[in-house]
Amino acid sequence: MQKYCYHARIDIQVEIVILIRILWQPIEERELAMAKIFITGSSDGIGLRTAQELVKLGHSVVLHARNQERAKEVFTSFPKDVPVVFGDLASLDETSGLAAAADKFGPYDVIIHNAGIGGGSEGRVLTNDGLERIFQVNVLAPYLLTSLMEKAKKMIYLSSGLEAAGRPRFDDILHGHGVFDGMQAYSDSKLYDVMLAFAVARLWDNVFSNAVDPGWIKTKLGGSNATDNLDRGAETQIWLTEGVDPDSLVNGKYFKWKQELTANPAAYDVQMQEQLLAICEEMTGVPFRR
Repeated sequence: MQKYCYHARIDIQVEIVILIRILWQPIEERELAMAKIFITGSSDGIGLRTAQELVKLGHSVVLHARNQERAKEVFTSFPKDVPVVFGDLASLDETSGLAAAADKFGPYDVIIHNAGIGGGSEGRVLTNDGLERIFQVNVLAPYLLTSLMEKAKKMIYLSSGLEAAGRPRFDDILHGHGVFDGMQAYSDSKLYDVMLAFAVARLWDNVFSNAVDPGWIKTKLGGSNATDNLDRGAETQIWLTEGVDPDSLVNGKYFKWKQELTANPAAYDVQMQEQLLAICEEMTGVPFRR
């Protein structure tokens, strides 16, 4: 009996030692070592840098590339066990397929809607779905992924400082009338991204949903004249993902470089948010998950 009690006491002591070691770990190690993250547009630019840093921090990351060729290119930047899913966000069918492919590696703690295209192209470009390309890639794609994929604990939507110049155009959301202005179409799309983030924050329980202006970053999208580097562009998404700072555990906010900003007033308008969701549902045939 005494021998049995002796061994039991050792087992209890071992358990206590293990518990003490866990409690004395840094908060970052305890809470975040096993976080699983999906990042769209992570084959280059801000998305790639965000993914690289999160992998270094010990997170499990699932990458996204536009096609198989781009997927092969990104393999060289990561350990062999980092999954890459692919799908062209300028295609509704491929975006739906991407949602299914990405979900196979879920569920996710964080989904970062990073992918996007700029407004520097000449003229209005239509996709094979007959939709204006900037709106489809920058707005419809994150809407579709949000609606089709399993919910994550945190949703992060990349916007731009140009969202301040965005104007809700629900009667011409695809910019089909008048002279096409690519930068205005881009600014509008970035406003709609903030609207989407705020709508998710309002409608989904137990989910942190926020929008981020990464800055004017030197990437293919930002151009060579951009003033900010990739590390700057990725830092807020990493900060929100980790959630160590209490200031990062918020919902329905707009950030730049870990500082909360006030977004375009239209982004906070619930009626406009609902109009955007209704338009996206009509165009995709996929209802927003409430």
